[in-house]
Amino acid sequence: MSTERIIYPRRNFLECLGGSGLAGVALAYLAGKRSLAAEAALSRDRDPRSATGHPEMGRTHFAPKAKRVLQIFCPGAVSHMDTWEHKPGLEKNDGKPAPDIGMTFQGKNGNLMRSPWKFTPRGESGKMVSELFPHLGEHVDDIAFIHSMTSKTNTHGPGCVFMNTGFTAEGFPSAGAWLSYVLGAENEDLPTYVTLPDIRGIPPAGPANWSAGFLPADHQAVVMNAAEAIKNLERPSVVSAAAEASTREFLALLNRRHLRRNGGNPQLDARMAAYELAARMQVSAPEAANLEAESEATHRLYGTRDANPLLAGFARNCLLARRFLERGVRFVTVYCASRASGVDGLLNWDAHKTLKPDYERHAPILDRPAAGLLKDLRSRGLLDDTLVLWTTEFGRMPTHQQGSTGRDHNPDGFTCWMTGAGVKGGVSYGATDELGQKSVENIATVYDFHATVLHLLGLDHERTTFNHNGVERRLTDVHGHVIHDILA
Repeated sequence: MSTERIIYPRRNFLECLGGSGLAGVALAYLAGKRSLAAEAALSRDRDPRSATGHPEMGRTHFAPKAKRVLQIFCPGAVSHMDTWEHKPGLEKNDGKPAPDIGMTFQGKNGNLMRSPWKFTPRGESGKMVSELFPHLGEHVDDIAFIHSMTSKTNTHGPGCVFMNTGFTAEGFPSAGAWLSYVLGAENEDLPTYVTLPDIRGIPPAGPANWSAGFLPADHQAVVMNAAEAIKNLERPSVVSAAAEASTREFLALLNRRHLRRNGGNPQLDARMAAYELAARMQVSAPEAANLEAESEATHRLYGTRDANPLLAGFARNCLLARRFLERGVRFVTVYCASRASGVDGLLNWDAHKTLKPDYERHAPILDRPAAGLLKDLRSRGLLDDTLVLWTTEFGRMPTHQQGSTGRDHNPDGFTCWMTGAGVKGGVSYGATDELGQKSVENIATVYDFHATVLHLLGLDHERTTFNHNGVERRLTDVHGHVIHDILA
């Protein structure tokens, strides 16, 4: 569509008011709040966001188990054999030369290296969990672990994007954007999709992880964190609430007439919807982000007052995530750690050189707040219809890197898990080999993971599509199978 067609000529602006010049403006204003609101409503004969959503927005293919999703993402590639998957074979062969492990990411590998941490059985299921996670270990009977995950890349940026979008290349919609597009909003005054980066910064590949890709632009995530919340939402003191409401209604009228004159242009509609949401958020978002409204017991549960500012920061993001979920936000992603900055292990889980001190710094930041979030969700009944995902982009090698006590990248085997709505608890699905190098039992892909998520939301991943450049695109590309063994 040409730029000339998008631009609203000044004479048309005046014509739309039913008069000429300032007299027309005055007449429109004096017509009153009710008439403006009524005409704006008539021009909006459907959900204002539905024009940029799926034609059958809100409809599922079958009865869903979950209504919304919480994703906890730990960028940096968390080592599975040091956290969630116990490897007695690695303990037995500690210090021995490694078998041929193929191409590595960062130099040569040394001998096999056992985990520096003890694993102990937790819960009634007896799931073996690293001592790094004393609090999260309390929830194993509610969790389905997938120990046989595989990735298509051993590089952090593409790996994070692959885990979030199903493609290693940037420019594809994230899972949250897909759900926003297909299912729409539960609360029209808050975003459908929210991303909460770590207070230390954004993850590898940054906004590509929460992009709407080729979907309408209003389905990308709104990005914030508890430290900054959403800026510039306060109404100026010199503007009254009544004047602001009248101005918004008048602007809505002009916008809808402008949209009709331009043939319902979807890009224009998406931008209008985004601005309308921003306006509604001026009232709703500050209330949702007000963590001080929570009890001291809740703050203690999450650790928001902890002396470690990194733990307290992640805890506040977790608490903010719960507040958004209970207010109807469809998809929330909370990041624990950020992209690398040249200092190994300082900002994320990418422990190439010093595994033990790095993970003993990171694990407490994740453990107490994430466990508190799970406990809080369950106590409020939110886990009954909320799906919780714990993800990372790939795993680590069972060896140490030469000249270090850290582990290199490993896309051939790692762990992710799910809990909450529709998930069978106390389950371990798949496994890597005895050393933890390669997935060998019930091998799972990111496509399978996404297919299972969509299934729990009542969506057939093969029918959840968008036609882009003549191709019926899917979150799962042309792959994916639902992992039924982890479903309740």
